[in-house]
Amino acid sequence: MQKLEKSESSGSIQVIERLAHLLDAIAKHDEAVSLKILSADTGLHPSTAFRILSSLAEQGFVERTDRGTYALGIKLMQLGSRVSARADFRKIALPIMEKLRDELGETINLTVREGDEVVYIERSVAKRMIKVEQVIGSRAPLHVTAVGKLMLGDQGDAACRSYAQRSKLPAYTSNTFSKVTPLIKECNASARLGYALDNEEAELGVGCIGTLIRDASGKVVAGLSVSAPIERRRDEWIKKIMQAGAQLSTQLGYRATIGKEK
Repeated sequence: MQKLEKSESSGSIQVIERLAHLLDAIAKHDEAVSLKILSADTGLHPSTAFRILSSLAEQGFVERTDRGTYALGIKLMQLGSRVSARADFRKIALPIMEKLRDELGETINLTVREGDEVVYIERSVAKRMIKVEQVIGSRAPLHVTAVGKLMLGDQGDAACRSYAQRSKLPAYTSNTFSKVTPLIKECNASARLGYALDNEEAELGVGCIGTLIRDASGKVVAGLSVSAPIERRRDEWIKKIMQAGAQLSTQLGYRATIGKEK
C-alpha cells in the first residue's frame, strides 16, 4: 500500500483519504486490530492514525475495545443496512416503473427525501428522442417538485412553515411557490387528492405528476413520478401513476384503511 505520509497535501481531501484507508485496513481483519498493525497497513504515523481513529470512534464509525484495539462500528452497520434496503427497494420498484414508462411513453422517477430535498435514486427513461431525464443522485428542493409538495403536505402545516423558514423558498421559475401561504394550500390540496402536479415550477417546459409510496407502517418512504415536456403531459396519467404507486406500496406491505387513507 502507498505510504500516505510521504504524499503530504493540505486540506480535508487528505483526511478523507486517510480515513478511508483506515476503515479499509480494519475491514481486512476478522477481529479487532491494534493501532500498530493499522499504522503499518496504511503507512500512517501512529499518532496520525490514533487521532483519526479517535474521531471515528466518537462518531460511531469505529469501536475501540477495552484492549485498545479497533473494529468497525455500529454506525457503519446502520448505514450499510440503509444502502441495502434502498437497493432492494429499487429492485422492487423498477419493474413497476418500466411498465408505467411503456404505458405513458415518458420517463418515470423514483425519489426519496433527504433533509429538505428529494433525491432521484432510480429512473426508467422514455424511449423517445425528446424526453425529460433526471440524473440518478441529483437533488431538488421539496417545494419545486410534485413528490416534494406531497411530502410536505403529509407532514402538515407546521412542518411546511418550518421548511419555508429554513429554505426561504427560492424561486426557480415564475411558477414556483415562493410564498408560504400558497405553498401550504397547494400541499394540503395535493395530500388530500393523493397526487401532485409540478406545473413548470422547477424548470420551464417540464411538467410532472407524482404520488407517494408508503411502507407497512404507513410511513412515506419514497415518491413515484412521471416527467414530460409540459405540452405532452396528460391528466389521464394521474390514475395510472396512483395505481402504480399503490402497487409499489402494497409490495412494501402497506395496507390502506378504507375511508381513512393517509
